Amino acid sequence: MNIETIKEELNNHLGEEVTIRYNLGRNKVEKYNAVIKELYNYIFLVELTNINNEIKTFSYSDIITQTIKIDY
Repeated sequence: MNIETIKEELNNHLGEEVTIRYNLGRNKVEKYNAVIKELYNYIFLVELTNINNEIKTFSYSDIITQTIKIDY
């Protein structure tokens, strides 16, 4: 898995609602329902649907290192 394939996969799901599991370490996990908003060279933006439409940013390397997992 490399960054280009991750960008392609995210681009295919742009504007769709996804579930993101964010591993904070030490058995702490946050779960978000979000919509993939925008893709940039090094990061991508998601808009949380369950918390006042808050925007969060993640890097593509977060997916590679399994810091976040996205369920489409």
